[in-house]
Amino acid sequence: MTNLTQHPERTADRVEHTLAAIWRGGDDIALEAVPVPPLGPGDVLVRVRLATICGSDRHTVSGRRVQPCPSVLGHETVGEIVAFGTEGAGGAGGAGKVRAVDGRELRIGLRVIWSVTLPCGACDRCLAGITAKCRSLRKAGHEAWDSDWRLSGGYAQHVLLPRGMPIAIVGDALTDALAAPAACATATVMAVAERAPRLAGKRVVVVGAGMLGLTAVAAAASAGASSVTAVDPAAERRELARQFGATDVRQTMPDTGPYDVLLEFSGSSAALQEGLRTLDVQGVAVLAGAVLPDAPVAVGPESVVRRHLSIVGVHNYEPRHLTAALDFLEETRDRFPWHELVAEPVPLEEIGSLLISSPGTKPRYAITAY
Repeated sequence: MTNLTQHPERTADRVEHTLAAIWRGGDDIALEAVPVPPLGPGDVLVRVRLATICGSDRHTVSGRRVQPCPSVLGHETVGEIVAFGTEGAGGAGGAGKVRAVDGRELRIGLRVIWSVTLPCGACDRCLAGITAKCRSLRKAGHEAWDSDWRLSGGYAQHVLLPRGMPIAIVGDALTDALAAPAACATATVMAVAERAPRLAGKRVVVVGAGMLGLTAVAAAASAGASSVTAVDPAAERRELARQFGATDVRQTMPDTGPYDVLLEFSGSSAALQEGLRTLDVQGVAVLAGAVLPDAPVAVGPESVVRRHLSIVGVHNYEPRHLTAALDFLEETRDRFPWHELVAEPVPLEEIGSLLISSPGTKPRYAITAY
């Protein structure tokens, strides 16, 4: 558990400038010295310790995914709080006014992760608890450089977290390399597991054994699933899946089954089509990988009715899933080889090459900003 009195003597120093990797389209990614905007009430400034490279950012750079440009990418980040806004916590005159999602006070020097999504908190969806689909949603690492949130991405020395951003405190037991992916991959899997039925005693098949799929294999195994089958065409990922609790691994979707729960992270319509056929009565399919267009999937209504099937989707996650992700990693840090999933970090200056092409087979590559 992180000590909330960590660095009690430190106060918020004004950071005037920072370095940010600005993406200006295609493979044009360059480090630039930029001013840090003044912090408003409730804002938090974080010094980036480590950021991991999510596949969605590679999709953005390659043109497969559309987002504002120019911008600072990066949304799997762990950092250290260095400053608060005029009515923030941790500095003189403002202690206790900014809190983590679990209610604890934020202070200078604490290690934190934060949500991909910044909701308004006031629209009908936010009030209904569906903040991931806020009607005026903003996203870390997805905002335009000419917007009022230009320092939103983790591929920089500092990130500005606006008032209302869900923030979670990272405990001392977790390394930066474990904590950073929790802000996207691990938290998303926590949301997926929540949408699935109780996994204890269930036959689970996980399609796609990348960072999210491997995490889902571990989550299902930890929840007491009776069997966990991992499906991925890459042999090295199938081997990793065994290390994360898979009882069976397959190169393609098996036609044997049946399964009670299908967790889909590949984004492959063909794999999903085959997977739906293997679901048993009252089977549940949770889709999270289909974030880019692919071929339609044929679903026979009669089959859905007669087998009592449920098909649900998950995109983004809720603030509670941040703390669930960190708790899950702490509980399983000695059971599964999480350290195998993230490569040794390289300097921020190398972010361009990491975004343009993956240097190897690790599920995650990382940068350090200092």
